[in-house]
Amino acid sequence: MEKKLMVVDDDPDILITVRGIFEHEGYEVLTVDSGEDCLKELAQGFKGIILMDIMMPFMDGWDTIKEIVKRGYAKNVKISIVTAKGTPDLDRMEGLEPYICEYIAKPFGVGDLIANVNRLVSGKTK
Repeated sequence: MEKKLMVVDDDPDILITVRGIFEHEGYEVLTVDSGEDCLKELAQGFKGIILMDIMMPFMDGWDTIKEIVKRGYAKNVKISIVTAKGTPDLDRMEGLEPYICEYIAKPFGVGDLIANVNRLVSGKTK
């Protein structure tokens, strides 16, 4: 998989920080601040790793992932959840487990985040 990353988060500080980290690591980084914009980028052909925030207004991360699956975009991406919720919401995650490669709690260590994404790019999960 190419080193392409989409960061989906409504917090501009997270978008700027994660973009800087991964551009330094040689990734092509796309940042969007909503689930709707994520879906637009996927419709335009984005393929790669998605770091998905869960708690966003309007369309949260769970609903965005459901739409990714429904629209057939899941075959071109690997999704990691990045959230301030320490434990997964198992009710909301039900049925989406096959599409979620990692669950990363904020605050996260930069080294751990880079290692998680590099593992996904190399084809390894968990």
